[in-house]
Amino acid sequence: MAQKTSGLIQRCRFLLLMILFLPHVMTSSVLSVNGKTENYILDTEPGLQESLKCAVENHTRDEELLWYREDGRVDLKSGNKINSSSVCVSGIREDDNGITFTCKLQRNQSVSISVVLNVTFPPLLSGNDFQTAKEGSDVKLVCNVKSNPQAQMMWYRNGGILNLENHHRIQQTSEYLQLSITKVKKSDNGTYSCIANSLIETKTKDFHLIVKGCLFFLLMFRSSLHTFSIIFKFVSTLDLLNYGSPMEAIFFLKLWISYFLKYGSNQDVHQQTNG
Repeated sequence: MAQKTSGLIQRCRFLLLMILFLPHVMTSSVLSVNGKTENYILDTEPGLQESLKCAVENHTRDEELLWYREDGRVDLKSGNKINSSSVCVSGIREDDNGITFTCKLQRNQSVSISVVLNVTFPPLLSGNDFQTAKEGSDVKLVCNVKSNPQAQMMWYRNGGILNLENHHRIQQTSEYLQLSITKVKKSDNGTYSCIANSLIETKTKDFHLIVKGCLFFLLMFRSSLHTFSIIFKFVSTLDLLNYGSPMEAIFFLKLWISYFLKYGSNQDVHQQTNG
């Protein structure tokens, strides 16, 4: 009787061990991407193509795989799902930086592995590069930047480092560098350069600021006094100098500048204009 009881206890222990180890056996499969079994960061560049191959390691049966780009499921062909699955990331762009690709086991999606794209590229600068302002108004020069790795930003003015005055204020984030000028003065006229310095490359973008009232002084360097007087009379008759829209003034000034730079030396044109 004692032997039967002992045998029964041993069988119960064996069954208990089987039950305890059963979940481990069912989920022992491990996923790898490009031979790596841990989440990792993939360094790449714009324009390149990257291939990600997910495989099931230590599997005892066929396993179906799923791919996700961020939260969206990737559509896979029928022959690209069982035990191994590949996705091709082509035409990589700057906007793909930080995108996560995740491979999951279909029957147990807690088993997964992820790859994060680290797209490195030099600074990309943008912004309104030509602004006019009335004297006494507030002006903001905003230099938008995209860069990986992040760039060090600074402002230059007329080729030299910008000397900050009391009415200047600089604000910087990872996405832009902003120069605010309150109660702008005629002395604030000039070319402001946004400099972005990264480990890959240094980029520059110029912002031209013209305080209204100084527009015509710039023309004296490009046209004769005769031409200048005609432009002045034309703009004055349109009442753009003091009351008109800055954009309209700029449009007509550009039109007259290009016209007289092309035909300014032609006396016949001068006579026709004066007539």
